[in-house]
Amino acid sequence: MKNSSVILKGGVVFTVTKGILENVDILIEEGIIKDIGKGLKGVSECEVVDVTDRIVTPGFIDPHTHIGLIEEGYPQDEESVNEHTDPVTPHLRVIDAINPYDRAFDEAISGGVTTVQVLPGSANVLGGQGAIIKTYGRIIDKMVRRFPSGMKAAFGENPKNLYKKKDRSPATRMSVAAILRESFMTAQDYAQRQDRAQREGNIFDRNMKWEALLPVLRGELPLRIHAHRADDMITAIRIADEFNLKFTLEHGTEGDKITEVLAPRQIPVAYGPGITSRSKLELQNRSWEGAVEQYEKGVHLCFTTDHPVVPLNHLVLHASLAVSAGMPSDEALAAITIKAAEHIGMEKELGSIDKGKVADLLVWDGDPLSYSSHLLLVVVEGNIVKRSL
Repeated sequence: MKNSSVILKGGVVFTVTKGILENVDILIEEGIIKDIGKGLKGVSECEVVDVTDRIVTPGFIDPHTHIGLIEEGYPQDEESVNEHTDPVTPHLRVIDAINPYDRAFDEAISGGVTTVQVLPGSANVLGGQGAIIKTYGRIIDKMVRRFPSGMKAAFGENPKNLYKKKDRSPATRMSVAAILRESFMTAQDYAQRQDRAQREGNIFDRNMKWEALLPVLRGELPLRIHAHRADDMITAIRIADEFNLKFTLEHGTEGDKITEVLAPRQIPVAYGPGITSRSKLELQNRSWEGAVEQYEKGVHLCFTTDHPVVPLNHLVLHASLAVSAGMPSDEALAAITIKAAEHIGMEKELGSIDKGKVADLLVWDGDPLSYSSHLLLVVVEGNIVKRSL
């Protein structure tokens, strides 16, 4: 993308981390927020956009999506989100399957979502490597901002029900846990053999599966764990602790039942999707009140659409519904900005309006969490990609 010099003039800036700033300018240079203040001036060719009395927020972030893997308007057998043939596929890479021409990317921009994490689906115990990408662009290699961003793992109904139908393991929750443990033990043994071969100068037969798990075992790559039920989350935490793994919890539907575990350790939870039917047993206890209770008890909470389960452009609706259930509006906005950035490990670059951060910005004609407000301007890395001012 072409980065230009832009000043957003006179806005009401919801910084997320430093309160609300009235009637200030935002100077953007080379895709970065250069300065925030009154009366700012840029270079001679700088574009000035009058946003007086308009609300400016950071771009929204969805930490858990399948955009470009399950494409809008395509039949199910065309999807590339799940490899249904083997419960252990850590070597799969989402960047090899994301279609940036999926129309959902344009709709994400229209809803103010500028950054997403794309993960494999939850059919397998280990599903593969995710990526953090921008939602604007047409060449996936130019859209990627971090790869790999995590290793997908899944507990609960999805893997056990799929493979039970195939008369294969895992068919129970015990088997899901056992397969995950066995995979990490195999990867540990692989690492020892590899180290020995390197020390002794011997030829070593490489294995993509176990190679992909080594950064997870070294604590360099987080495990992104799909889990809805409280007992599945506790099992996931138990196994992660056994191998000393970094991890996040994806969905966390029953997290309100185990806040005494989640909150003290600040285990990141991406809650959602929150506006679907309770289509499986794991979702029977889902409620926005439960999500708000997690926040009130101190759980590190952000929101996800799990796109395409809920279309990405409805991410803001999750924040709005959380407010209706009792969450303060500034905290709900944080849940789709800075909290989501922290969940994916990008808080130094994204999630708030601060000097030195990436210029992903949205301009609104009213409260961004109100259904009656309109998104007037979308800036992605300093480039205006949607404008109706």
